[in-house]
Amino acid sequence: MSENVVCTGAVNAVKEVWEKRIKKYNEDLKREKEFQQKLVRIWEERVSLTKLREKVTREDGRVILKIENEEWKTLPSSLLKLNQLQEWQLHRTGLVKIPEFIGRFQNLIVLDLSRNTISDIPRGIGLLTRLQELILSYNKIKTVPKELSNCARLEKLELAVNRDICDLPQELSNLLKLTHLDLSMNHFTTIPPAVLNMPALEWLDMGSNRLEQLPDTVERMQSLHTLWLQRNKITCLPETISNMKNLGTLVLSNNKLKDIPVCMEEMTNLRKINVHFYGTYENTVFW
Repeated sequence: MSENVVCTGAVNAVKEVWEKRIKKYNEDLKREKEFQQKLVRIWEERVSLTKLREKVTREDGRVILKIENEEWKTLPSSLLKLNQLQEWQLHRTGLVKIPEFIGRFQNLIVLDLSRNTISDIPRGIGLLTRLQELILSYNKIKTVPKELSNCARLEKLELAVNRDICDLPQELSNLLKLTHLDLSMNHFTTIPPAVLNMPALEWLDMGSNRLEQLPDTVERMQSLHTLWLQRNKITCLPETISNMKNLGTLVLSNNKLKDIPVCMEEMTNLRKINVHFYGTYENTVFW
């Protein structure tokens, strides 16, 4: 009986030793694998950083990252080593998202990521306090974050051909320097209040949306000199439009208009009206 106990004890001891050895071996193997993966990541980051540096140019004293027709679905964190960049031009790269660390590029003046597959604008965009131009046309964006209103120097915003944008946050009316806004080919059914209250806006394109009428408050856009409203469903214009004294160009082709308000004759600065009257086939242009 005692011999059996001794034998069992010895077996258990050997088993315990082997289990510890196997456990240590697996832990060592795991650490080795993690180390190898870390080396791969470091190598990949170095390679990507080298590739990115090759895409950096200088034009008119501005440091620009320029990539076109190359696949960059995501941007590596190694890009942070190029935080002196003042402009990004990334077109047709298949980029699916703006990196969360975008806010750390405090020197950015122009961010042009048009013709990609971006679906979201990170809230960190609001940290780009020097940004003057944001161009995100031809993407898949659905909403615009209110944090964009913190980009106080923004002068140009293009969100054309995203298809599904239907509203803008009211906070964007705080963009006091915005003069150029392109919202064409989206899903707007009215001009957003934020747009109506942008004090410096001079050029607005809301063509190819779902506008059926203009609000009476359209007259708030006193700085506007060019208004594109082609390819909508507008049936009539509010008489208050005559109070837009600086409006020089108004494009209304391919709508459902039957006439234009007589009061528009008082708009002495209006040089060009392009109208496609509903039920006719020709465009009428007045100079």
